[in-house]
Amino acid sequence: MENVVVRTVSLFLAVTTFLGSCESTSSPNKQERPNIILILADDLGWSDVGCYGGEIQTPHIDQLAANGIRYLQFSNTSKCFPSRATLLTGLYAHQVGFAKTHTNPIQNGITLGELLKPTGYRTLWSGKHHGIENPIDRGFDRYFGLVDGASNHFNPGIQRDGEAVPAQKRPDRTWYMDSVLHRPYNPKKGFYTTDTFTDQALKWMELYKDDSSPFFLYMAYTAPHDPLMAWPEDIAKYRGKYKVGYGKIREQRLRKQNEIGLFDQPNPASPIDFDLWDSLSPEEQDKEDLRMAAYAAMVDRLDQNIGRIIQKLKEQNKLENTLIIFMSDNGASSEVVKIPGNGKIGTVGHWESLGKNWANVSNTPFKYYKNYSYQGGIGTPLIVSWPRHIKNVSAINTTHVGHFIDIMPTLMEVSGATYPKNYEGMDIVPFEGVSFYPTFRGNTVQREKPLYWNWSDGKAIRQGDWKLVAEGEQSNWELYNLEKDPTETNDLANEHAAMVQQLDSLYRLWEATHE
Repeated sequence: MENVVVRTVSLFLAVTTFLGSCESTSSPNKQERPNIILILADDLGWSDVGCYGGEIQTPHIDQLAANGIRYLQFSNTSKCFPSRATLLTGLYAHQVGFAKTHTNPIQNGITLGELLKPTGYRTLWSGKHHGIENPIDRGFDRYFGLVDGASNHFNPGIQRDGEAVPAQKRPDRTWYMDSVLHRPYNPKKGFYTTDTFTDQALKWMELYKDDSSPFFLYMAYTAPHDPLMAWPEDIAKYRGKYKVGYGKIREQRLRKQNEIGLFDQPNPASPIDFDLWDSLSPEEQDKEDLRMAAYAAMVDRLDQNIGRIIQKLKEQNKLENTLIIFMSDNGASSEVVKIPGNGKIGTVGHWESLGKNWANVSNTPFKYYKNYSYQGGIGTPLIVSWPRHIKNVSAINTTHVGHFIDIMPTLMEVSGATYPKNYEGMDIVPFEGVSFYPTFRGNTVQREKPLYWNWSDGKAIRQGDWKLVAEGEQSNWELYNLEKDPTETNDLANEHAAMVQQLDSLYRLWEATHE
């Protein structure tokens, strides 16, 4: 009898353990589908937020990390509009007509709105598109924002009484409020892109707070993309902080990254690519301090607005079952735009860019910038918070290698949506990404296909820990083992010629089939 009892208890424990493990890896059922908020920053450097080593005050973003997971090996495409198209569709930009231009409609794929809306999600989008289509026509119930690229943060339209002429590339940027076209968009005083995008999202969250179905909110901010413009009180927080110079700030970030355990080895830094601070005159140093203070203020204000969204979720008792994903569309930018203005950095009348020196610091510890296929261009901070489902909070995932093409399959699994073979008479290309939902539960994901990058003069392929990368049409391939050398400082191409040849063949095949 005793043996029977032991066998029965053992069987019960085995079944219980099996069911528990199944529960820990299974997708949410329809009744507990989460709200989803996808937050995309614009031209944010890898180390700009606090939980990735930055000195900028980002307590709300850091709290998302404390309640969730930080990923260290996630990638975008190194450029705004290809990244945004890839994020929306789960396909490489080359597959949807966004390899070289944003002036096409999205082809061959569906958007996240078109994926989630048929499942009952309320689909909302506030912010930047960088395409030509109104998101209302591509699966979103509500849209407010800038369809084009960069614009003036304080006034994207015509000059207002009592203000300087707004510095901008052109005043006829396309904005939509649902189906209403504004070209130009002429807001009242008090407008600031980051605040206004959030204001609209909060209005929707209040309007639909009693919906029985979940919502998907895409917050596509334009900060901290140039022009560097911020509220004076935010700039004041950082004025003088950066007079220690590029090198000291970079050293501080490297030290903090090591202290919080982002890397297994100490100071895995790429070579510096900024001017010597002491070579600058006091006047130049003061200007550089102001430039970075304005940039930091934009990141700070971005964080403040993310805090407003989190607070609304708390008030509505929805935070526990809301999946929040935070990313950047490319690395910090070294581009410098010259537009005549009133010369006052941070204000409506002056277009200022971050520039190479501070961009090198923002992308610490990686090398190069936006538009490059090195890690400084394609690396993005990725934070995932979902209190109901992520139990190992404050985790740092050092091993998962991901890409924007993975967002579509991940949200598909989370929501229970089905990816169609065709949509409104259009054949749909199968997505090439993989769901990383299992990593929310501490499990690993097997990626069978390599990842690819191709933008402007840059190109790259990554398979496992090996990355082949080149910049410039006539440049030779460089080969790096990113597990041992995450900052791409030790080119192994000559030592591993067979690996170069293997990856080159795979890249050429992908390139030929992704025109």
